[in-house]
Amino acid sequence: MANNLDSNVTRQLAKVFTDSFESSRVLSKNVDTQLLSGRFSPDSGTTVDFKRPTDYVSKRTSDGDISGGTRADIITGKATGTVQDMFTVDVEFTRVEEALHLGQLEQLIAPMATRIKTDLEVDFASYMMKNGNLSVGAPGTPVSTWAHIAEAGAMMESTGVPMDNDWCYTVNPYTQTTLAGVDRGLGNIPTGDFSAAHRKAIITEDFAGMKVMKATTLDSYTIAAGADRAGTLTSAPTATYVGAKDTMTQTLAVTAFQANLVVKAGETIQVAGSNRLNLSTRQPIVDGSGANILFTGTVQSDVTLGASGEGNIVIAGAGIYEATGAYNTIDAALANGAVVTLLGTAGDIVQPNLFWHKQAFSIGSVPIPKLFSTDTLATTEDGLQIRVSKYSDGDANKQIVRFDLHPAYATLNPFFAGQGHG
Repeated sequence: MANNLDSNVTRQLAKVFTDSFESSRVLSKNVDTQLLSGRFSPDSGTTVDFKRPTDYVSKRTSDGDISGGTRADIITGKATGTVQDMFTVDVEFTRVEEALHLGQLEQLIAPMATRIKTDLEVDFASYMMKNGNLSVGAPGTPVSTWAHIAEAGAMMESTGVPMDNDWCYTVNPYTQTTLAGVDRGLGNIPTGDFSAAHRKAIITEDFAGMKVMKATTLDSYTIAAGADRAGTLTSAPTATYVGAKDTMTQTLAVTAFQANLVVKAGETIQVAGSNRLNLSTRQPIVDGSGANILFTGTVQSDVTLGASGEGNIVIAGAGIYEATGAYNTIDAALANGAVVTLLGTAGDIVQPNLFWHKQAFSIGSVPIPKLFSTDTLATTEDGLQIRVSKYSDGDANKQIVRFDLHPAYATLNPFFAGQGHG
């Protein structure tokens, strides 16, 4: 009787694929990941919601009598995960069958897993660059010392980012070369339960509270030509938590920039007159020279301003200022007429390093429906689901195997992540 592999071939392929996929992940291994089973339906469309934590202001009295005060409001916000395009690789089954018979399945499948992993991490790194609020250093200036990296750790700690989970900092490989020339004593051998690729990506497991890694998937942008990169706010943006709680973004109406200036996603915009607060203590953040740190935001999407340098710029991380103070991120409201500056120099290619708390972002894996074919669903330990399908194209008289991953991205807290420069 001829061999019949249909009953178990997709299971074999799924195991080899997930093993190869897992062994090469870096960025996606250091954020929250989960299988979004039961979260999507025809009614939910292409989004899924994650609840944000609430916060309050304490009362202080000499005798404990709070009868004359007002009760704290319970304000529940949500972080919305947005479904991305599906990642797919496919191959004719004859090649798979040959690999099975020749014992070369890993050589065939591993490059497919690496391709989906790489495309996922490039895509997600771009998302991270545009959706973290924090910023240290001067955009366009490369990191050249360990002090530049330590500044990111200081910013996270001063912002009140909790130390209950990993803090990560990622550089490109050439930055690793520069740092190696500055100090060779910081490297160590990772001791955690890491895959081979993850272990090799780690430069040091603990510097300034962060795991420092290298990655080739960091995104970049080119600052557009334009001499005038400063303008003003034409109105005070919405500054309440209720207005920001479901997106943690803010729209800045600006004018007086260079005419028709192109503002790129990922750029950092600074607002004068409003300083950052520690989100735990609600006290101003003071840098090493004793100065307050001005509020900045990260531009979320490309925008071309008008003939008078006017337009709306949406930033990640809202400048919140209200009387109760429970959710304030700045010490004074962003005011009409405040000077706003796009940091960096026209013409520079900027590839920011990224730093983040593990709960800053989430990758959710959308369950993929089965096809009318031989299917296997494989799920990684941290909840990313891969569908492996073997099916036929009757018109083309071919048999095909495909591998699919369908992610959703969410920003759980933009103040838990940012861009690092020199």
